[in-house]
Amino acid sequence: MPEQNTSLVARDITMTYGARRVLDGNDISVTPGQRVGLVGENGTGKSTFLRILAGVEEPDRGTVERPEDLAYLPQVPEFPPDATVGSVLDDALAEHHAAVAEIERLGTDMAEHPEDESLAERMGEVLQWAEVHDAWDAERRATVAAHDLGLDLDRSRLVSEMSGGQQVRLALAAMIARRPECVMLDEPTNHLDDAAMAILEEFLAGLPGVVLVASHDRTFLDNCCTQLIDLDRTPLGIDGEGGNTFSGTFSEYLRAKRQARKHWEETWQRQQDQIADLRDGLHNTARNVAHNRGPTDNDKFITKFKGAKVEKAVSRRVNAAEAKLDDAMAGQVLKPRPLLRFTPPAVSVGSAGIEVQVRELVVDGRLTMNHLEVQTGEKVLVSGPNGCGKSTLLAVLAGVLQPTSGAVHVRAHGRDLGYLPQDVTFADPSREVRHWFAEATGLDVDDVPGVLSDLGLVSPRDLSREVGVLSVGQQRRLALAELVADAPRLQLLDEPTNHISLALATELEEALLASAGTVLIASHDRWLRRRWTGREVALPGA
Repeated sequence: MPEQNTSLVARDITMTYGARRVLDGNDISVTPGQRVGLVGENGTGKSTFLRILAGVEEPDRGTVERPEDLAYLPQVPEFPPDATVGSVLDDALAEHHAAVAEIERLGTDMAEHPEDESLAERMGEVLQWAEVHDAWDAERRATVAAHDLGLDLDRSRLVSEMSGGQQVRLALAAMIARRPECVMLDEPTNHLDDAAMAILEEFLAGLPGVVLVASHDRTFLDNCCTQLIDLDRTPLGIDGEGGNTFSGTFSEYLRAKRQARKHWEETWQRQQDQIADLRDGLHNTARNVAHNRGPTDNDKFITKFKGAKVEKAVSRRVNAAEAKLDDAMAGQVLKPRPLLRFTPPAVSVGSAGIEVQVRELVVDGRLTMNHLEVQTGEKVLVSGPNGCGKSTLLAVLAGVLQPTSGAVHVRAHGRDLGYLPQDVTFADPSREVRHWFAEATGLDVDDVPGVLSDLGLVSPRDLSREVGVLSVGQQRRLALAELVADAPRLQLLDEPTNHISLALATELEEALLASAGTVLIASHDRWLRRRWTGREVALPGA
C-alpha cells in the first residue's frame, strides 16, 4: 500500500510553450490537512501547474515530490473508449477491494501461523491504509455519491454516451468513493449545481490528506480552502514583498488583496514623486552652472585658475543626480491598473421612469413571464435553475430573440443598450482585435492599446490577433471590455463573471452596483448571488 499522508512539494517549476513562458520558477509545498486553492487570471498557468504536479506533464525544469495515492481530475475527464459506469467505479475501488480481501487472507494466515511476526506487521500496514480510506464503506459511498450527484447508476452505460457534465460527476463520484490521500482538481464546479457543490465541499473538508484545486468559484474557495496561491503576480504581492501565498479563507484573502493594492498604489505614487523631485534637482543643478558667463578682465586670471575645479565639482554633482534618477527609474514598480468603472451618460431630469417593461411574454419551450418592470437606475439579478429561461429573457430584451407572444418595451436602443451574451460571436472572425474594438467603441485605433490596458481584460499580445482565433474566455473578455468602454445606459449581462479572474469579477460586481445605469444580470455565481444588494427576480424551474 502507498505511504500515508505524504506531502506535495515542487521546486523551481518552469514551463515554456513556444516563445511564451507559462511558469517561471514556481514553488509549492502542501502538507496533509492543507487545502490549497490556485487562483489567477486565465493564462497564468494554473492548469499547466496542476498537470505537472500530477505527473501528467513534465516541466522544462524543476522537481516534484508527490504522494503515490493521488487522484487528478482535469476540466475534461479522460476515460478509455470502452469505459462504462461500472468499470470506472470498479477501477476506482480496486485497491479498496484488494485491501479488504488481503485483511481476510491475513487473518486466516495469522490464525494458522501465530508465530509469524511478518504477518502481524503486514496486517497492521493494510489495516491502517484501509481505515484511512474507509475501505469497507467504499461501495456504499460510491452509490450514495452517484445518487446525490444526480447520476443514473446503470453500470452498463457507456461513458462516451454521457454529457460532459455527467462525466465530471461520474469522475467525482469515483473520487469520493476512493478517498485518495492527495486530490488535485481543475475547475471542478463548472458542471455542478448548488447541491452537488455542497457534496464536493463536504468531501474535501473531510479528507485528511493533501487537497489542491484551481478554481474561479469564489464561494467554493471560501468554503474549502485554508490557503491561496495567487499566480497573478503583482509587483508587491500580497505581503508587500512579492509573496503570493496567503494563509486563510478567500474572504480574508480579498481583504488582504485590497490592502496590498492600496500599498501598491501608495508605493507607485511615492516613487513618482521622488522621480519628479530628482528630475527637478537635476535640472536646477545643470541650470545653475553659469559656464557661458564671460569673466571681466580682472576675473580672467581667477577664472582660469579655478575654472577646472569648478567644472569638475559641477560635473560630479550632475553625475550624482543622474545616477540617483537612473536608480529611481530602474526601481519603480509598474503603475497599478485603474479599477473597472461604468460611467453611463447622466440621466436628465424628467427622463427617469420605466426602462424595461414586459407583459405576458412567451418564448415557446423556453420562457413564460407574466410581468416585469425595471425602473431607471435599478440593479436586477435574474436568478433560477438551469433551463428556467434567464438567458432567453436577456436575449429578448436585447432584441436578438423574438418572442412567440407578449409585449416587450425597452427604452434604450443602439449604443445606449449593451448586451453581453454567454456565447460571443463575431460577424467577421478575421478582424484584428484592435480594429474590431476601435470600430465597436468608436475609438481611434491608436487609442485602443491604452484603453484595453487600463481595463485589464485583454492582453497586449492579443491586440494584433484575429478575434476568431481567441479562446472562448478571451472572446468573452473582449466583449466585456467593449461594454465597459461604452458604459451604456442599459446593461444586460449573462453570466458576466465567467472566464475572468477573481479580482476582476469582484471589481465588475462593485462597478455594476455603483453604476448610475440600469443593470440586469443573469448569473449562477453563488458569490455574486449571496452578496447581491439590488433587486432579485427569481424565475421558476422549467
